[in-house]
Amino acid sequence: MTTSKRINKLYRLLYKKYGPQGWWPGDSQLECILGAILAQNTSWKNVEKAINNLRKLNLISIDKLKLLTTDELAQLIRSSGYFNQKALKIKNFVKFITENYNGSLENMFEEDMYVLRDKLLSIKGVGPETADCIILYGGNKPIFVIDTYTYRVLSRHGLVPEQTSYNEMQELFMDSLNLDPGIFNEYHALLVKVGKEHCKKRIPLCTGCPLEGDPHTI
Repeated sequence: MTTSKRINKLYRLLYKKYGPQGWWPGDSQLECILGAILAQNTSWKNVEKAINNLRKLNLISIDKLKLLTTDELAQLIRSSGYFNQKALKIKNFVKFITENYNGSLENMFEEDMYVLRDKLLSIKGVGPETADCIILYGGNKPIFVIDTYTYRVLSRHGLVPEQTSYNEMQELFMDSLNLDPGIFNEYHALLVKVGKEHCKKRIPLCTGCPLEGDPHTI
């Protein structure tokens, strides 16, 4: 079986086991973007607390976030961890969209996807995973998000070598699947699900895993 066919097979097995995951939580594009920044190195439960704080004060707005000081914002997002750093990242994003797109998410997402990705990566504190989450979940554009769970599953199933880059893994998915943001969204969520439940960091729980029948190296 080719690598491309195996990538598709894994998706079918995961979807059959877990069903739709309903990602990415957020009532608006901006909430999805804030979630992408806040989700770094923390649980979604902690992100929700931070977003709820902003929502209660009606601060889910580029213009209103612009008026907050970095310290004020940091206090509102304390639950997300690394809150001083994340406040700076949010302020950097707000500055970026204000200076480049007149504060308009619509204008930003009209940009060519790869041009936008390069621009997002120029923002201090925004790496490939965060940039791709912004594009996929905020803009509903077909770019595949790679994270540690994705790498763990791919490497343990012999689909990528131990030393492989973010871009190489992303290309593997994007070359193997239809360029559909809905599928990319669902697949990413399903990989996180199986990573948390079975493909754990130290000792994988292969028994009962929906991918147990696929060749793997563990």
